[in-house]
Amino acid sequence: MRFPFDCTRGGDRIGSAHWGWQWRRVSRPLTIPLSGLLNSLRMFDKSMDFLKPRYIPMSRRRRIYEGKAKVLYEGPEPGTLIQHFKDDATAFNAKKHEIIEGKGVLNNRISEYVFQHLNNIGVPTHFIRRLNMREQLIREVEIIPLEVVVRNVAAGSLATRLGIEEGTQLPRSIIEFYYKNDALNDPMVSEEHITAFGWATPQEIDDVMALAIRVNDFLSGLFLGVGIRLVDFKMECGRLWENDMMRIVVADEISPDSCRLWDIKSNDKLDKDRFRRDMGGLLEAYTDVARRLGIMGENEPPRGTGPVLVKG
Repeated sequence: MRFPFDCTRGGDRIGSAHWGWQWRRVSRPLTIPLSGLLNSLRMFDKSMDFLKPRYIPMSRRRRIYEGKAKVLYEGPEPGTLIQHFKDDATAFNAKKHEIIEGKGVLNNRISEYVFQHLNNIGVPTHFIRRLNMREQLIREVEIIPLEVVVRNVAAGSLATRLGIEEGTQLPRSIIEFYYKNDALNDPMVSEEHITAFGWATPQEIDDVMALAIRVNDFLSGLFLGVGIRLVDFKMECGRLWENDMMRIVVADEISPDSCRLWDIKSNDKLDKDRFRRDMGGLLEAYTDVARRLGIMGENEPPRGTGPVLVKG
């Protein structure tokens, strides 16, 4: 590489900016070997590697737990986990299973939106922040082995069990507990069962019910504002330990996978019932929910599989 100019020290009168440097033409051009210049640039680029984000491939992270729809990996800091949303759609305790590309991305974004708003209004959750299209950073909690179901409208197993017409508005919201055990098909249990078998203390049950009521109030208003009726939803809670102190927080996810959501005008189902009942259009329904909440633009197509690397 040849440069027909070199840079020499000049006086204060050089140029209007008075930088003290001037360019002058020389009779013998300066020659720099191209290979040497490239090697210097490579060494400089390598020396700045510490400024680049560090990514840890999924295959190199320690897997803590894998469920039907999510995987938990060891987090970057003590007391944290990385929650990865899969594209698996399951129903009837995984007796029905299918891969729907993009479902995990939508659930991650919608759950992030809900949990961030819950944090903002003072409802304690395990959520810290979203890491990428498919993963979020969460606090490590001790999960209480119960599914907490809050019902506002008769649907699903409640309508079948009690012979109530689906869509009937309940006199008041009903809170039910189900023991998390796939082998037993998650049987419904009472508070007596919960305390007798040591799954939770009476005080913890009170805390869980208080959280369920607050989450129901928030979600009902949130979805009503975008033309969606919250029929029912499922949530999980966990014990978050901070030194010697413990508190109950909302955990897992809140998304169309765990809620029954109906369009207010048409009663169209915008949730996992579309998969349970072979209605089709699950990804389109989840995308509709995301767009109504302002998570996706009106003309933005649903994303693909999303990244498989996580920022460490």
